[in-house]
Amino acid sequence: MPILLLSILIIVLDQLTKYYVQTHMLPGMSIPLIQNVFHLTYVLNPGAAFGILEHKTAFFVVIAGMMIAGVFWFYPRIPAGNLLLRVGIAFMVGGAIGNVIDRVRTSYVVDFFDFRIWPVFNIADIAIVTGVFFIIIHIIYFQKGTE
Repeated sequence: MPILLLSILIIVLDQLTKYYVQTHMLPGMSIPLIQNVFHLTYVLNPGAAFGILEHKTAFFVVIAGMMIAGVFWFYPRIPAGNLLLRVGIAFMVGGAIGNVIDRVRTSYVVDFFDFRIWPVFNIADIAIVTGVFFIIIHIIYFQKGTE
């Protein structure tokens, strides 16, 4: 149950930050927090990472739905002691749902963290990447009985 709450917390934090950006900025607007290093830039992203597969909203919603369904099937089979794997999955699911909410609502994902050397991203993207990282660490260092 606490892992479900972690996913919900990520979704809420993601949606609140996106709401704040949408209600306080106009698309394309950029606010420098650290000049030429870190800005808040309101971007409506019609694609995935790096803008690939633009305007393929249905595709992204279906893929996210399949991933979430897979998690609901797979998650109960994960031993309780595999906390890093469980947390990684919770982060991935929370992030995926956060971005799917945007896609279903507007066909775009709201992005706003802008480090000027990387594509603009959001809380959901951070959660997805962090979740994948935790899962990879679990597989590399904690997976037993695979050799």
